[in-house]
Amino acid sequence: MGKRPTVDRGMPSSHFGGVEREHDLATELAGLARSLQQEPDGDAILEGFVHAALELVPGADEGSVSVVLGRKNIGSRAPSGDLPRRIDALQMETDEGPCLEAAYKHRTIRVPNMDTEQRWPLFARRAAEAGARGMLSIQLWVQGDDLGSLNLYSHESDAFTDESENIGLLVASHAAVAFAEAEESRQLKAAVHSRDLIGQAKGILMERHKITGPQAFIALSLASQRTNTKLLKVAEHLVNSGELLGEN
Repeated sequence: MGKRPTVDRGMPSSHFGGVEREHDLATELAGLARSLQQEPDGDAILEGFVHAALELVPGADEGSVSVVLGRKNIGSRAPSGDLPRRIDALQMETDEGPCLEAAYKHRTIRVPNMDTEQRWPLFARRAAEAGARGMLSIQLWVQGDDLGSLNLYSHESDAFTDESENIGLLVASHAAVAFAEAEESRQLKAAVHSRDLIGQAKGILMERHKITGPQAFIALSLASQRTNTKLLKVAEHLVNSGELLGEN
């Protein structure tokens, strides 16, 4: 990936060339998305986009992607440092904050000055003590009960502008598409792997006991039920050890 422009903090939109600048950024981010799709996993893709956000978004000093699993458990992915991890932990402890609101309500949340923030008083006080003076959170994706947001942090108050939001939205939109495609590819590969593993396990049982394919699958299913073990784990154990779980 080529070197990305360093953006001055807090500069107005006119400084960036308006629509032309936004078009250039969109083109660059689309190229970044294509290149990151070659990465081996979703975390690598998110790390690339967090890095891009820190380079491109005015006012951003730190960044991360917050993931809310099952609409309650918060975790950091691709954090640029310790501060994002600490802020996500604070939101988990206080059950409030801009990352949660951005994810749940599907909108962009800007915190100009954490010292005077009133929407989440407990979180804001502790976040300011941790070193986050400003925040920008942008809803990233929704997959069932799993939510996400791109979070940017500033060490200074009033660092984020309308331009910060516009560029942040561009980064988030391209990140969401690239990540979704990577996850779809990962799930497909996992499904193929699972099918192959179960097929190997069935083949072992068919050869060993001279039974049919459906009968071998029933044997695997019964072993899964008896041992309270997922079918895939039963198949994996059989392929790797030659033993069927729960078999006397």
